[in-house]
Amino acid sequence: MKKTDVKKLAKKTTADLKKDLLSSQSELRQLRSDLAMGKVKNADKAKEVRKKIARIMTFMNQQKEISKNG
Repeated sequence: MKKTDVKKLAKKTTADLKKDLLSSQSELRQLRSDLAMGKVKNADKAKEVRKKIARIMTFMNQQKEISKNG
């Protein structure tokens, strides 16, 4: 994920982040099943998606803390 992508994530609303989270989780699920069946040889893609999910969840938690303390 590029720095510009991370900056875009920071500007998104909570609803948009939830949509991105759900799509990334389904993408990871699909990648894992494809890896298990041998359809995909590049296991690094799953690692990238896991990191993307972590970043999205981090921004969601930050927004939650800001609104709680806001």
